[in-house]
Amino acid sequence: MPLVVLCGLPGSGKSRRAEELRGALSAEERPVHVVAEAAGGRAALRAEVERRLSRRDVVIVDAGNELKSFRYELYCATKHAGTPHCLLHCSGGAPHPSAGPFETPDSRNRWDRPLFTVHGQEPLPLAEIRAALFESRPPPPNQSTRSQPLQSAGFLHQLDRVTQEVLAAVLAAQRSGAQPGELIQVAGASEGLVLSRPLGMAELSRLRRQFISYTKMHPSEENLPQLANMFLQYLSRSIQ
Repeated sequence: MPLVVLCGLPGSGKSRRAEELRGALSAEERPVHVVAEAAGGRAALRAEVERRLSRRDVVIVDAGNELKSFRYELYCATKHAGTPHCLLHCSGGAPHPSAGPFETPDSRNRWDRPLFTVHGQEPLPLAEIRAALFESRPPPPNQSTRSQPLQSAGFLHQLDRVTQEVLAAVLAAQRSGAQPGELIQVAGASEGLVLSRPLGMAELSRLRRQFISYTKMHPSEENLPQLANMFLQYLSRSIQ
C-alpha cells in the first residue's frame, strides 16, 4: 500500500510523470490510483488519499504539494496506515501568480525522503522508486500519527449535521424519481451528485461514517463552509 507524492511548480510535468509512473507500476500487478488536486482543497485531497490507501494498492498524488506542512500530513497518513512512501520532485516549471510559495523538498526532512528529482525529459529512476515502495519497511507509527481527539465540538456537530442533510437530500431525490445520470442538487452546496446507480441507505450511511472518520483526523474550522461540497465529492468518487 505504498504512496508516491509528486511535487513541483506548474508546468513541471507532474501529470505526465504520474501517468508514466502509473503505467510502470501497474506492471507489478497491483492496482494503481492517481489522486489529483481538485475542488475542495487540501483537506479533500488528503481525505481521498487516506480513502485509497490499502494493503495492495499504490496511490500516486498528482498535485503541487508546495508546502512542506502538507507533505508532512501525507507522511503522517502513511505512518498511520503503516505503508512506505517516497517523494518525486518534478523540477522545472514556473510559479503561478496566484499560487503561494513553493517550499523545495529537502531529503534531510523525514517526510521528504526517499526523495527522487527528475529534470525535463530524463527517465524516471524506476528501479530506485520500486525499491523504496516495495522493498523498504514502512516507518513505525507513533503518537503523532494516531487519530487525535476532535478539538472542536462545534466542528463535529456541523460535520454530523451537514452529512445527514446531504444523505437526506440524495434519498429524497431518489424517492422523487431521480434516475442514474441525473444531477442531484443539495441546498447550500455548489457541488452536485450525479447518480451512476441507485444508492441505498445502508451504503450511504457506510460512506458517511467513512467520510466522518477521515475528516475528524484533521479538523479545521476553515473547512466548515466546504463540508457539504467535500462530502459530495467524496460520494461521487466512492460510487464510481
